[in-house]
Amino acid sequence: MFAFILSRILQAVPVLLVVGFISYAMFAFVGDPVTIMLGQDYTEAQRVALVHQLGLDQPFFVQYAKYMWAALHGNFGISYRMARPVGDLIAERLPATLELSLTSAVLAVLVGVPMGVYTGIRRNAVVSRIFMIFSLLGVSLPTFLIGILLILLFSVVLGWLPSFGRGDVVHFAHWSTGFLTPLGLKSLILPAITLGLFQMTLIMRLVRAEMLEVLRSDYIKFARARGLSQRAINFGHALKNTLVPVITIIGLQIGGLVAFSIVTETVFQWPGMGLLLVQSIGVADIPVMAAYLQLIAVVFVCINLIVDLLYYAVDPRLRMDRGRATGGH
Repeated sequence: MFAFILSRILQAVPVLLVVGFISYAMFAFVGDPVTIMLGQDYTEAQRVALVHQLGLDQPFFVQYAKYMWAALHGNFGISYRMARPVGDLIAERLPATLELSLTSAVLAVLVGVPMGVYTGIRRNAVVSRIFMIFSLLGVSLPTFLIGILLILLFSVVLGWLPSFGRGDVVHFAHWSTGFLTPLGLKSLILPAITLGLFQMTLIMRLVRAEMLEVLRSDYIKFARARGLSQRAINFGHALKNTLVPVITIIGLQIGGLVAFSIVTETVFQWPGMGLLLVQSIGVADIPVMAAYLQLIAVVFVCINLIVDLLYYAVDPRLRMDRGRATGGH
């Protein structure tokens, strides 16, 4: 197992290097950070001095090498817009994004999987048809429209929930959370539903499709012939054998929640990484944009490793294949 984890980590190194190169190359020639930092009134001497200070007068590959070397030590440079270390900005915004993304992921899994199982087992029931109609709406409607409709209904019309912001938070050293305050929890509800609705419906439809396929397989027919209860067949055999593709999709979707929370955070003015990226794009804040993409790459690499480990936990065939590949030891 240790060798497997080590091999995955070694495979991730070139991926991170390529992502760092692409992200830095994409943003290195976008906008003019010097003008943004100095404003409109500056002398040529001030411009030359700032260009030298930022290292923008050096060849591109030298800039990239210095950026990656500093990033390995946790230093992502200075934000052009806010004149603060990018690492500090990420540390401030990351708790909000992780809190929103993980809440959305838990919501999507806890609701999507049972709905998928139910619609797979009772595909002709009225409730199943309602769930399928609901899933079509969740897949079809864009995220920003869902957020606006939820704000209109629950904030403007009913006045039950806040329409923007994170509410009250509690700080623990460098971490902050809204889970421990009533306003923080209320502020989390609408963004979490908005961000997780697409993933919820996607997981539901995937689980349903896998359940329908597995329930038609020969070993399920054999289990019925042996006289096993329907509950044991549905949950002990069918559901277990749908988990491998479901785990894959869930892992990718969790990574997508962190990476693509930009729209939700913008609609609800949620003070997370997505909102920071949107604000940085407007002023060509290259260090922040490059660090964001690098962070997302790390998130996906970690999630892929966790998904691979979960495969081993739920599918004994993979463990057998691995054992044969290593000589049966």
